[in-house]
Amino acid sequence: MIPFIDLKAQYRALQSDIRARIDRVLEHGQYVMGPEVAELEERLAAYVGVRHCISASSGTDTLLIAMMALGIGRGDEVITTPFTFIATGEMIALLGATPVFVDIDPQTCNLDPEKIEAAISPRTRAVMPVSLYGQCADMDAITAIAGRHKLPVIEDAAQSFGARYKGRRSCGLSTIGSTSFFPSKPLGAYGDGGALFTNDDDLAKAMREIRVHGQDRRYHHPRIGINGRLDTLQAAVLLAKLDRFDWEVARREEIGRRYSQRIATTCPGVVTPTIPPWNTSVYAQYTIQVGQRDAVAAALNAAGIPTAVHYPVPLHRQAAFAGIDCCRVPLPAAEMAASLVLSLPMGPDLDDADQDRIVAALAASINENQRAGR
Repeated sequence: MIPFIDLKAQYRALQSDIRARIDRVLEHGQYVMGPEVAELEERLAAYVGVRHCISASSGTDTLLIAMMALGIGRGDEVITTPFTFIATGEMIALLGATPVFVDIDPQTCNLDPEKIEAAISPRTRAVMPVSLYGQCADMDAITAIAGRHKLPVIEDAAQSFGARYKGRRSCGLSTIGSTSFFPSKPLGAYGDGGALFTNDDDLAKAMREIRVHGQDRRYHHPRIGINGRLDTLQAAVLLAKLDRFDWEVARREEIGRRYSQRIATTCPGVVTPTIPPWNTSVYAQYTIQVGQRDAVAAALNAAGIPTAVHYPVPLHRQAAFAGIDCCRVPLPAAEMAASLVLSLPMGPDLDDADQDRIVAALAASINENQRAGR
């Protein structure tokens, strides 16, 4: 069985560095907010090219912290995409605000900027695009629209850390950037983790306070917060992984291009990812669109090739949002994508032989479906 993402191979390449980093934490014993956390934040801020990085306990909590810092709450609205993991809409609703879903660009599966303005109301407090599958949404177009209405933009970059948009890095493109260090993400910890990025000094201060129960100094709490700290051990793992990250980003791009080239010549009717010329992708998932998806996935799985569907049910169709006024217009592109998308094994350690085997099995399943008339 080919792994969907080979975290074991990555660990083998970094084993001595990771163990040395973890051992240092075990020796100094500062398991919460230890020196590795500050070191990681400094390196990540420099990497993205912003003044502030605030690490946190997960990519879900980072979204919550960002909106809390912006004062978003009950009765407010946040415009976002319906085609993403539930955390994006979930955190909006958790604060008592309403997620207002806008359709996606069918080519990139990211939020369609042309649909945003019509969704803005007097209650709109922010726009939250998701940089899906490893490439950024069209952030300049989105921030221009938001700017005309004096709205902050939160980039949910859980899947795109390391990607570039017009030469700038994901997470440094808007009011606040948010990412995830879930183990399977392009930069993954060995547990949950996340980070926030901003050039706004006041927002950075607020977010730092919110992640530690709203305190600005010990036992003094000027605001309501959460327990949203990144563990020192996870910071240590991420620091070790950062030393290999540029190589991994380059490998992900190379593997993604190779997938697209081979699928285009051997798998008729399969739609490969569209990457605009101003974008790069870190391919958090390599996601195709294919008819008779379930039959194709079953054939691949039978051949020892795991697949996943990111995502089978758009957020506006989730029971959790029933009764919430979040779907005010038809969302045909999101619903179509949900019926077609299929993610193939992906990761920087995927070798050519396994990739060729995956593409051959995909081609065989397509041909079998065509012969069967499905």
